[in-house]
Amino acid sequence: MDALDEHWMAIALAEADEASRRGEVPIGAVVVQAGIEVARAHNEPITRCDPTAHAEVLALRRAARRVGAYRLPGATLYATLEPCSMCLGAALHARVERVVYGATDPKGGAAGSVVDLRALPGVNHRLDVRGGVCAEAAGQRLRAFFETRRGR
Repeated sequence: MDALDEHWMAIALAEADEASRRGEVPIGAVVVQAGIEVARAHNEPITRCDPTAHAEVLALRRAARRVGAYRLPGATLYATLEPCSMCLGAALHARVERVVYGATDPKGGAAGSVVDLRALPGVNHRLDVRGGVCAEAAGQRLRAFFETRRGR
């Protein structure tokens, strides 16, 4: 496993921990461009009362504001969970170069688990995807969160 991917995923996992502390589903994201952190975020849909406030979307929004452009060429988006269609779609529109994620999402993953948005006809940007980076740590956070919520 690539040490740099693990390094950035550890930061995304710390964001996931912050989400959990706030009662949100523990998902974190980091945007890196030219080896530098541009933005980070954690899930906030409950706090913001906003169904689009996923960690990935918030990180992409912050990154775009920071660099002053809505396109993020050469950027890598790290996320602790395989992005959903909204989040992967946002990465495609931002022209992100790579998406690296931890745990797969068999219910909503849009990078190959349920659907692969990149393979749809008409998609005019190609991005690389790498899954499984720190997958056990990411999955454990999710399992623990939902076990607590279900009272187990």
